[in-house]
Amino acid sequence: MKGAIISVIALIAIMATAEAALDCGKVDSFLVPCVPYLTAGGTPTPKCCQGVQSIKDISVTPQDKRDSCNCLKAAAQRYPTLKDEVAQALPAMCKVTLDIPISRTTNCEAISF
Repeated sequence: MKGAIISVIALIAIMATAEAALDCGKVDSFLVPCVPYLTAGGTPTPKCCQGVQSIKDISVTPQDKRDSCNCLKAAAQRYPTLKDEVAQALPAMCKVTLDIPISRTTNCEAISF
């Protein structure tokens, strides 16, 4: 009986972790308004900056940040005309402190969050 209870608790923990995993679709949707800025430069729109803030808001734990980093890296790789220096400046342009880099080349696993 004790083993069955432990198994159920472990299963619930696994299910909660799976549900809590950060969704790249959500990160992508926050970043879509930024594509014109990321590919052409200039000034990010208020909607873009709201998206950057939303990414920060959902990236709470170190694992969330690592997941967001990987999502941002994958999104950046989908846009061949993305300007890395512009992408890296995006959080500052939006006045958001985001400790997650936006770059095609970031090794998200090597970053200490």
